[in-house]
Amino acid sequence: MIRVLPRSLGGQLLLLLMMALTLSHLVGFLIFSDERRQAMRGVHHLQLLERTVAMVRVLETTSPETRDVILRAVTSPRLRYWITDETALADANTERMELWLAARLAEQLPEGPRAPVRVHVADREWPEQIMDFHDRAHQGMAMHNDDDNAGSDINDNSRAAGLRDRRGRGNGMGLTLSVPLRNGQWLNVATGFPAPQTGWAWPSIVSMALTALAILLVVTLMVRRITRPLKALSNAAEKLGRGEDMAPLAETGPAELQRTTAAFNAMRERLTRFVRDRTVMLAAISHDLRTPLTSLRLHAELVEEAETRNKLLAILEEMQRMTEATLAFARAEATHEETRPVDLSALVESLCDDLTELGMEVTFAGAGKTPLSCRPVSLKRALRNMLENAVNYGHRARVALEESASEIAIVIDDDGPGIAEEDRERVFGPFVRLEESRSRETGGIGIGMAIARSIIRAHGGDITLENRAQGGLRATLRLPREDS
Repeated sequence: MIRVLPRSLGGQLLLLLMMALTLSHLVGFLIFSDERRQAMRGVHHLQLLERTVAMVRVLETTSPETRDVILRAVTSPRLRYWITDETALADANTERMELWLAARLAEQLPEGPRAPVRVHVADREWPEQIMDFHDRAHQGMAMHNDDDNAGSDINDNSRAAGLRDRRGRGNGMGLTLSVPLRNGQWLNVATGFPAPQTGWAWPSIVSMALTALAILLVVTLMVRRITRPLKALSNAAEKLGRGEDMAPLAETGPAELQRTTAAFNAMRERLTRFVRDRTVMLAAISHDLRTPLTSLRLHAELVEEAETRNKLLAILEEMQRMTEATLAFARAEATHEETRPVDLSALVESLCDDLTELGMEVTFAGAGKTPLSCRPVSLKRALRNMLENAVNYGHRARVALEESASEIAIVIDDDGPGIAEEDRERVFGPFVRLEESRSRETGGIGIGMAIARSIIRAHGGDITLENRAQGGLRATLRLPREDS
């Protein structure tokens, strides 16, 4: 699936802003183009009304012979004047604009009795029915011309031919007027102009570009003001989840982000205090148990029956080991360790070598340099617990590293009997020992795996168990890479 929006908040805001800006400019351009076209149409109509009023004044004060000369003189490829005995507009004044133009023209005409003015507005350069009427009127006028006007007729015919070539063309500004004269005839006026071009003008493009740059600059500054505290908050939450010590965040940015940061700082303080108090309490309990255990051991040794004495001493010995392990865990939790970058491959290899020198069968497949930010002492303890567990109950441990873009996995395989699926989560509970694979003779007290998972989860990772198809158990310790 193709991702349309970028992942970051800033990228999404900028992309959506550009889309909204482009859409608003496009809509504005369409509105402006329509208003410009309407304005030009209105100016064109008003100018034609003024010229028509002037023509009426001239024609009504001249002789019939002079009228033909005047009409030919003022006729152009875009403007036609001709006189007929009946109106050229049988059906007109039906639209609101036509009624308004007819009233405006009637107000400006010379006073005197005359029929109502007729107006027809078309969105075509030359309406078809008007051109047909003009052609018939023009042919009638040509039949009455004498030889002296032959040149004028030829010119007039060529003009009419040009008009007929453009008849019916759409996307234009056509207007036809039919004005009654005092002698009962009609002055017909037809004009046709193409609609103005609505292409992108350079001023509009430059204006849009400057507006976009100004808005993008302001939004970029605002986005950075918002995303910087958010990024700091995200990094701090990640560090807190890994158990790292950190100073309170600076409460910067807008008021909402300041309140969020303040709430996070308060939560961090409460969590840190809770974990510290719990660890101190656990250490105190484990320490205080030493005295009664020592007293019980002294009394158990005074028991005369050997079998009973040995059982009591074995139970006390196990309790002593559990207390010492709990105290050691609490001390480790209470000890602060800084996070620093290490070569995980070298750390795992050195631990495997140490366990091999102690007589354990541990092998490491080897890997290249694997940098990772972690708390190396804690991580080494968790890994040691898992390796010792694999050797004690699976005879041997084979270790390998697997890398991906987001995490590093430490894979530990053994040759033991494995663990049933329903027990794979339960085995990580404190002081849990599975009857099939744990016994008192092995020395396990069931806290090693719990400590290991606690440490790995404090690093933001986890431990999973699965039985291998060829036999044995596979433990996978997953550690996330630090975000760049």
